[in-house]
Amino acid sequence: MAIEEAKDASVVDASVPDTTTSTATGATTDPAGDTDPAADGASPASAGGRSSGTWAAVRPLLLRMHFYAGLLIAPLLFLAATTGLLYALSFQAEKFVYADELTVAAAPAGAAARPLSEQVAAATAAAPQGEVVAVWPAPDREATTRVIMEGPGLAEDATLTVFVDPYTAQVRGQLETVSDALPLRAWLSDFHSNLQLGESGRIYSELAASWMWVVALGGLALWIGRRRACRSELVLPDRKATGRRKTLSWHATVGLWASAGLVVLSATGLTWSTYAGANIDELQTGLGGATPSVSATLDGAAGGGDQHAGHHGGGTAKPAPAGQDVGIDRALAAARAAGVTESLQITLPVEGKGYVIKEKDRQVPVHLDAVSVDPADGRVMDTLRFADHPLLAKLTRFGIDAHMGLMFGLANQVVLAALALSVMFLVFWGYRMWWLRRPTKSDRLAFGRPQPRGAWRRLPVTALLPLAAVTALIGWFVPLLGISLVVFLILDAALGVVARRRTAA
Repeated sequence: MAIEEAKDASVVDASVPDTTTSTATGATTDPAGDTDPAADGASPASAGGRSSGTWAAVRPLLLRMHFYAGLLIAPLLFLAATTGLLYALSFQAEKFVYADELTVAAAPAGAAARPLSEQVAAATAAAPQGEVVAVWPAPDREATTRVIMEGPGLAEDATLTVFVDPYTAQVRGQLETVSDALPLRAWLSDFHSNLQLGESGRIYSELAASWMWVVALGGLALWIGRRRACRSELVLPDRKATGRRKTLSWHATVGLWASAGLVVLSATGLTWSTYAGANIDELQTGLGGATPSVSATLDGAAGGGDQHAGHHGGGTAKPAPAGQDVGIDRALAAARAAGVTESLQITLPVEGKGYVIKEKDRQVPVHLDAVSVDPADGRVMDTLRFADHPLLAKLTRFGIDAHMGLMFGLANQVVLAALALSVMFLVFWGYRMWWLRRPTKSDRLAFGRPQPRGAWRRLPVTALLPLAAVTALIGWFVPLLGISLVVFLILDAALGVVARRRTAA
């Protein structure tokens, strides 16, 4: 993520050795020798030789924003990337750590699974303190059935999962889980989102997600807008370059290839953030893109509410009133007859609600249909096909599942790991460029200078006013971005006052 801030509008011959030029104050220009006059005053030329006065005015502003955003936000981005990398690796790690709970011995050829009710009874016998709220039948012949329970002593949002061999109804183990995440992945997921600090820790991840797309797109614009002798230098690192120019080449080209993925991660990460997430939910609902839910309300019961009420873990679900219940086996058969067959998740009835049976296979092609079943007679009360979801709800589902490494399985997790590593390298290269730009002829420790202040004054009013309006709108919609931007501006203004007083003295 970028900290490239120097006057580097053009790329000179990479064979020119790095040089430094001292100033009256002992500071130096770019150690890479990037002193093209077009960097600050003239408009950089595109591949076709055309120039843009607007770009020449915007570019210094982008450089200054890119520098300060990278300098101050990069540590958060590096931390988010590191924890995200660990999370991406956890999918494969839990297959080894929890192999006994997740898998069964090879089933005899032609062997049939025991009735689901028998498997639930075995789980209940093994954990009599728990109350069964959901059951996940074994999705394939090598997997166990998961019986989800609520009970005393569990962490918030956690449930007790009992793993049952579907062919023998023997319990393979018990684990405290959060949704489909086993303890290792659940811990790493929280570590990635809030550093295990609870709700207050979510500020770090939301701040990183708020700035990631800004820094990525800003760096992309700066790199594409540079003047270069060869088009291949846009997409491939310059192997002939040395020093800072070599670091810049790697920083920019890796950022170019990773930019699309980083923007997607930023956008999807904001969807479940605390402050921006609330605005996104409101906007999505207003546009008619809210995710629908299957209706499980029984006749004569009060409508509304979440069909999963009390099933999120640590809840207060009320059991279904005593009466006729066709049982989980018939409810499962009714769902399968209705076409809901892939990787099922069965939520048991609660007061006023029937069975809710959903598909949870999120790998492409996804299977996310759902039905509700009346426990009194096994009748399908409502059917919801994923194909009928609003387009915006589908895109949100796809984006979140891709962010979580669920949509494309191992390939998805490899891409996430690669993006996390790219962010870590981008941050390292950015700080290295900042270090290489430091004054080398001064006796005191100093760092590379940012783009000079006042770049916004060079913008024409026709560009400045729309830019200010868009910035204000984005800052309101993504609150932590707006607040941190105001803090940056105040800090920069204060530093400017101090610098002017020193100069006057």
